[in-house]
Parts: sequence; structure tokens; C-alpha cells
Amino acid sequence: MESLEVLSLLRITAEERAMIQAVDPAIKLTDAGGWFDGEIRETWPPFTSERYLPPDANGAGSQEERDNLLAEAEVILGGWPFLLDLRARAKKLKWFHQRPAGASNLLRGDLWGSDVVVTTSRGSGNTLAMAEYTVAGILHFAKGLPQAAVDREAGHFDHRAYRPLQIHGKTALVVGAGGIGQDVGRLCAALGMRVVGTRGTPQGDAPLPEGFSFIGGPGDLDDLLPEADFVAICCQWTPQTTDLFNRERFALMKPGSVLVNVARGEIVDESALVEALQRNHLRGVAFDVYVGEFETPPIEQLWSDPRVLITPHISAASDEHRHRAVEIFCQNLAAYLAGQPLSNVIDWERGY
Repeated sequence: MESLEVLSLLRITAEERAMIQAVDPAIKLTDAGGWFDGEIRETWPPFTSERYLPPDANGAGSQEERDNLLAEAEVILGGWPFLLDLRARAKKLKWFHQRPAGASNLLRGDLWGSDVVVTTSRGSGNTLAMAEYTVAGILHFAKGLPQAAVDREAGHFDHRAYRPLQIHGKTALVVGAGGIGQDVGRLCAALGMRVVGTRGTPQGDAPLPEGFSFIGGPGDLDDLLPEADFVAICCQWTPQTTDLFNRERFALMKPGSVLVNVARGEIVDESALVEALQRNHLRGVAFDVYVGEFETPPIEQLWSDPRVLITPHISAASDEHRHRAVEIFCQNLAAYLAGQPLSNVIDWERGY
């Protein structure tokens, strides 16, 4: 049997290379991390390249060499941004694993809906860091901290403008009680909050995750929104969750509540959000994502509003690297070699 051709489009460390080779020493692993940066720079918007590629990264090798690498690969380990014509050029490709957890990252390219098995790192990212970010967003607005910047700019304190809340005893709603959402719920519960949630698949008779008092399905969201003081969006972006938070949902939210989004910007109808802010329905919004974040800055109505905190998709970052993408890849690689089912396979119809 010929050795398996594995191509990494990620820059992998010596430790990660050793992990992959340990699955089977006969694997032919090629590290082409950075080789295609020039092509990505030419095919993605400038905003994306500036945000995600190293400065002056223009790739390596000739066009022929890069084409040959893709043409021979049966398995590819990739990241973000990616080659939009990957399927067309990788004729032997059977399985692609992407480092990010979100399936929606791949919507732009020709892998989406193709005959290639595509897996994600869902559940293996820095979920705890994202949960901490969510709690930070809640506290930022619950304690009225945006007013501190206003006071500094004005040169005097407006003590009555802070209106701090005590979060102990308040209700937190986690929309998408998966890997990220469960960490969010656990941290919120540790601070004394009542935690409820929803998820795409029924909880059934399975034990509730730590900290949760209830987890319902998508149909329970409208019943839970009016009682939630804080709402955390942690679900996958799919056709079903596009504009999930629309005018009707914002109207259902408790007046003075706080919304945090660490999932995808497209889950929120931003025009409806602007309207909700204009009528002072929300206390604050903390977004680590926004519509079109990989291509453009946030819309001015949100970015200029002191009740809106927007960061550039950094909630998973921390001083401790806990991303297990290569570990998940290696587990799947062992299964692939053994002819067994892979985990985290994208269902094209479901969208994740």
C-alpha cells in the first residue's frame, strides 16, 4: 500500500509534526504552511489579507510546485483564510480538516457541498477563553463601565449614569449550549446566575451540563428571551440561524438586557439591532463578531455607539494555548487509516 499523502497548509510546529507522524510513520507529511499566502492575498479582499496574513507574506515555490502539492494530496490540513479553488486543484483529495471550529468559514470556497469529506475542530478550540470573554462582556455593561470612558472624555464624573447591576441571581440565556456555551453556562452559574439554554439537538434524558437549570430546543428560544437579563450567542451559523436575532426577537428580549455574541455576526440582523438600540431597549452589546468581519470594518451605527463593544474576533485568544485542532486531526487520521467514521464531519444540508 502506498504511503498516505498528507499536506498541511498550516504552519505546524515540530511537536505537531511528531503527533501526526506518530499516527503512522509511513505517512508522507508535507508542510506547506505559508506557501499559498500570495494566492490568498490575490483572491481575498485586502481587509482579510491584512487581518490574517503575516505582513509581506507572498507565498513560496512556483505555481507549478504548488499545483503539484495539491494534486498529490489525499488529505489536507488547513486553516483560515483558505484557497477558494482547493477542490478543483486537489483532484485526489478525499478529506479536508480545517483548524477553525465553525463550518461557515468554508462557505466561500468550492469545498462547500463537494464530494470531499470535510471535518472541523468543533469543540476543541479555546472555549474557556471565549466563555471568559462572554462573562467580561456581561460585567462590562452590568457594572456600567462604558460610562468611565465618557467621564474621562468629559473631564468630570457623572455618578448617576453608571446604574450598576448585581449579576448574582440574574438569568443568563445561552443560545447554543455546545462546547463554548457549556463553558459560558458554568462560569455564569459560578457567579450566582441562573442559567438556561437552547441547543439545535434535543437534550433528551441526558444530564444537564454543569450550571444549567434548563436546556431546550430552538422552539424554546422565544419563551426564554423575555426572562433573560443576559443573552450569549454561542451557536453555529447555519441557514436556520441566519438573522436568528431579528426585530421580533429583539422585541421579546427583556428591556435593559445585555447581548453578547461570540459565534458569527450573521446570526444577528444588524439593522434590527440598530433599531433596538435607538429605542434604548438594550443596556449593551458585546460582539466579538459582526456581519462581513472577514472583509470589512463594522458598520458605523454600531462601532460609534458607546453601548456597543466590538472586538476583532479575539475571544479565543489567551496566554495559554488550548486549541486541540491537531489533536482532533490526529484522532480522525487514525480513524481514516482504519476505515472508521470520522468525527465532526460537516453535514452540508445542516450547515455544520
